[in-house]
Amino acid sequence: MKVTTMERIEDKLYQNRYLVDTGRPHIKVRPHLSPSPNLLALTQICPAKCYEENDAGQVEIVVDGCMECGTCRVLCEANGDIEWNYPRGGFGILFKFG
Repeated sequence: MKVTTMERIEDKLYQNRYLVDTGRPHIKVRPHLSPSPNLLALTQICPAKCYEENDAGQVEIVVDGCMECGTCRVLCEANGDIEWNYPRGGFGILFKFG
């Protein structure tokens, strides 16, 4: 009987690398007095945990580590909560496993 060990998704994601394009984030949260429900949802559903609510109740993003999955783009770009662009060539996520 062969015993296999399961590798955690976090361990696999840690293998990926992210090249930061300093001063040129590819996603920006537009200024808001209070976040929309969709923007608040990103604090829970972004797989890279890039979005968080600050002490003032506004949603902020740290793009370092963004997997460019498009979740935030689908949820928030059409209603104007975020501005989303592809990173410049050579920057952003560098997938180790495809």
